Amino acid sequence: MADNLQMTTIVLALALAWASGLRLYVVLLLVGVAGYFHWFGFQIPPSLGLLIHPIVIGTSALLVILEFFADKIPGVDTIWDAIHTFIRIPAGALLAAGFVSQGDVAAWTIAAGLLGGTIAAGSHFLKAGSRAVINTSPEPVSNWGASFTEDAIVLGGLWLAFQHPLVFIGLLICIIALTIWLLPKIWRLAKRALPSLTRLTSRTATKQAGQINPTA
Repeated sequence: MADNLQMTTIVLALALAWASGLRLYVVLLLVGVAGYFHWFGFQIPPSLGLLIHPIVIGTSALLVILEFFADKIPGVDTIWDAIHTFIRIPAGALLAAGFVSQGDVAAWTIAAGLLGGTIAAGSHFLKAGSRAVINTSPEPVSNWGASFTEDAIVLGGLWLAFQHPLVFIGLLICIIALTIWLLPKIWRLAKRALPSLTRLTSRTATKQAGQINPTA
């Protein structure tokens, strides 16, 4: 029984790290709400107890809404991803480490943090690189499709991790292998598309600045 509980804890920690690389604020909101209302019998670890505070839940909800719209706008999503390189990866590591720190073995906490940060980095860079390639297309439909697909994948993945952890860990291994194979290819394409992407983000930033200050 204890071994099963430990395995479930590790799987959930890795799931949160993976999802953080794609939708960090959705993860924070779901963990906070699930811990507050004890969904699926979920008990949040003491080290992550601040996530169930109403102020943190409310802030997470606002950031979810902001990211939902930012992630759907070509150019803006790339800027958003660039900024969140410095947020999603350490957050994924901290969530994974915090989730397993309810035990007394510090080695597990350190290992979970390192592995969680690596997994979060992989999912983040795969998302950011694929979006950079997609944004070279002038139409927004592919961007919206990719964004809604990511939303569905994160929600479905977290549900699977809570309900069927062994199935999720098998899929996660496949995802990690696919990420390792895809990342070099996607970033080569993104590097080639960099001039077009730079022009797009420049136009987007100029347009947003004009909307904020129409007299400029």
